[in-house]
Amino acid sequence: MQIVTNTKDLDATCQHLAKAEFVTVDTEFLRETTFWPELCLIQCATPKSNGGDCYIIDPLAKGIDLTPFFELMANPNVVKVFHAARQDIEIIYKLGNLIPHPVFDTQVAAMVCGFGESVSYDQLVFKICGQRVDKSSRFTDWRQRPLTNKQLDYAIADVTFLRKVYQSLKANLEEQGRWNWVSEEMEILTSTNTYVMPPEKAWTRLKLRVRKPRDLLMLQKLAEWREQEAQTNNVPRGRILKDEAIYEIAGNPPKSFCDLDRYRGLSRGFDKSRWGDSIIAISQAVLDTPKDQLPSLPKPKQTPEGCTAAKEMLKLLLKLIAEQNGVAAKVIATVDELEKIAADDDADVMALNGWRRELFGDKALRLKHGEIAISYRERRIRIVDLTKDGGTGVGIAAE
Repeated sequence: MQIVTNTKDLDATCQHLAKAEFVTVDTEFLRETTFWPELCLIQCATPKSNGGDCYIIDPLAKGIDLTPFFELMANPNVVKVFHAARQDIEIIYKLGNLIPHPVFDTQVAAMVCGFGESVSYDQLVFKICGQRVDKSSRFTDWRQRPLTNKQLDYAIADVTFLRKVYQSLKANLEEQGRWNWVSEEMEILTSTNTYVMPPEKAWTRLKLRVRKPRDLLMLQKLAEWREQEAQTNNVPRGRILKDEAIYEIAGNPPKSFCDLDRYRGLSRGFDKSRWGDSIIAISQAVLDTPKDQLPSLPKPKQTPEGCTAAKEMLKLLLKLIAEQNGVAAKVIATVDELEKIAADDDADVMALNGWRRELFGDKALRLKHGEIAISYRERRIRIVDLTKDGGTGVGIAAE
């Protein structure tokens, strides 16, 4: 294991890493007191065919320039292997203004290969490598220096075992002909849309506990303002305004500073802060907005008669197909998608496209239209084709 603390060594390290077919990558970061994650450590390792070298890069080292690392992340000839990559990629996107490519996420691949939903790294290492990962340093303060040997051992284990995990999953996918299944998920993971949340869209994160168009506008403007403040000042959203306070203020917009005292979700003295000024200004602008310029409240979903029962049948079908094929159910379809399929044969959902349609979507539509059925015979649950004489079944053992 080599520890890299200056730009010259980092450049040499990344040139070596760039010669590998793939590089395993992990990061350690903190974000409890900040909006943006604070990068504290970067771990990388090459496959044993390329020497099996392991590196720990210290982004907090004085004067270090991470440009060589970002260039490696953008290198199209090197596969970047992560486990549960989203937060790692978010950090790289924020600091390097790029999305790593190509990327392989072992957590996603594990779900396709039958290791269950959202399998943890240590579980995957044990199942594939037969070894236990010491996770006792998981909640350590990665900003402290010098790092202890225990911290360093913990950090490097997150990329050394990952090499064998990646190679095992890759072979599994190729053997089952499921490589394109994971590729579709990687396209989502490497899309900038996954990591960009414009402040004006921040309200979509919140539950719509409003009943009037003016209240909705207030909620939208408060969420936008909070997002801008959180990003600009690099503090968690809740440090500025908690969700409950947004709901409370949106439902009863203040008309003066005195009104700010009545909200339970606001701390004492909030009315005298600059944030209090901002909320009063937002409220006044919302109250002055002409009625014809107010947003429309989203219409409640109208569920056609029988859809609830159909959704429950589709849930069972999804469970059967997921177990038959050794794939985590949520990779195939979400509950929301099942609801949409129950209501509309032409629903615009991933479950009715590509490999998901072939595996599940077509059967879901056939179940809706009574062409197949689910039966329990001889202690087995079966999917029965009702269009054939006598019905034929493909089943798995009932639990």
